[in-house]
Amino acid sequence: MTRHFLRWDETLFRDPEVFDPDFVPEQFNFREAQMRELAFQLRPGLRGARPLNTVCRGLPGTGKTTTVRKLFTEVEETTKTLVPVYVNCQIDNTTFGIISEIYHRLSGHTPRSSGTSTKRVFDAVARVLEREQKILVVALDDANYLLYENELNRVLYSLLRTHEVYPGTKVGVVVILSDLTIHLPARLDARVQSVFRPNEVYFNPYSTTEVEAILDERSRQGFYPGVLNTEMLSLVVDQTMKGGDLRVGIDLLKRAGITAEMDGRRKIERGDVCRAYEASRYLHLDAVIRTLRGEERTLLELLCRGASDGAEVGGGELYERIRDELKLGYTRYYEVLAKLETMRLIDISYRSGRGRSRAIALRYEPGQILDRLK
Repeated sequence: MTRHFLRWDETLFRDPEVFDPDFVPEQFNFREAQMRELAFQLRPGLRGARPLNTVCRGLPGTGKTTTVRKLFTEVEETTKTLVPVYVNCQIDNTTFGIISEIYHRLSGHTPRSSGTSTKRVFDAVARVLEREQKILVVALDDANYLLYENELNRVLYSLLRTHEVYPGTKVGVVVILSDLTIHLPARLDARVQSVFRPNEVYFNPYSTTEVEAILDERSRQGFYPGVLNTEMLSLVVDQTMKGGDLRVGIDLLKRAGITAEMDGRRKIERGDVCRAYEASRYLHLDAVIRTLRGEERTLLELLCRGASDGAEVGGGELYERIRDELKLGYTRYYEVLAKLETMRLIDISYRSGRGRSRAIALRYEPGQILDRLK
């Protein structure tokens, strides 16, 4: 007789790590062309020359991070001369943090966080490259988080002009961008543009068929047979396409599996998927709010308290209401708003009529944002 319920010591998960955000699958489909392009950019580093600089551009959840990390793993297995360093700029979004991460990768330990200047850590990085004759390639993932307060210019200038202070050092950079509205050359200083000159690798959105194939492969790796049937897979795919991000689908599989397991059932049902989607749809919101700094969090909170669901707020009107409380200058106020827009937390549009007044609309329900700001 078929048993429909799990024993206390049974699980639905063959390999739960398959559903982790950082998991790099052995079988990585639908990105062969981008892998070849990026490999071509890195190839000079394997031959003792400076890697070519690259911009990987595409919407969130289109495989940019996985492609870079998979290729970096192959580089590590192939040579000790070219050292690839991956940096998550949502976490390390200052010049000091990025240079410290590079130093950690090269030396095996982190610099002291207090009393150590960025220049001192950078000099230590350059000396390691010089002494050990290593070539460095740095991937700046979600580099749009560095576009404010001039951080990206500082980081690129430091890395790409290393050879001017330390002759013989060779450094290449891979910039990963998930915001297609950013025109990078317009955001870079002339002195940075003159040494950066990247080639671009574009990551087109996955089609419904491709999303289904990827999620089916993940479920086969991560679950035991029979846990996810064809009908439930189709429902997960539909919810993923609605969320517009493959990562939503992967997280959805994990949460639905956990829900079914907690209820003691041997397979995922429609209710598990629907309940899981209520959490998975906020995956992006959870990630970006963790990266906000003091005045950015405060402005977002004040914006939420001044807006009802779906309602627009005038940029000038909002500033008049909050300027005393927030103590932000007008220029800085709009810089923070621009960053929140880049993070896809708000939309800024221009109202018709006299002048070019700006209207601000939240992309999520105010209550959902406020809960996560606590």
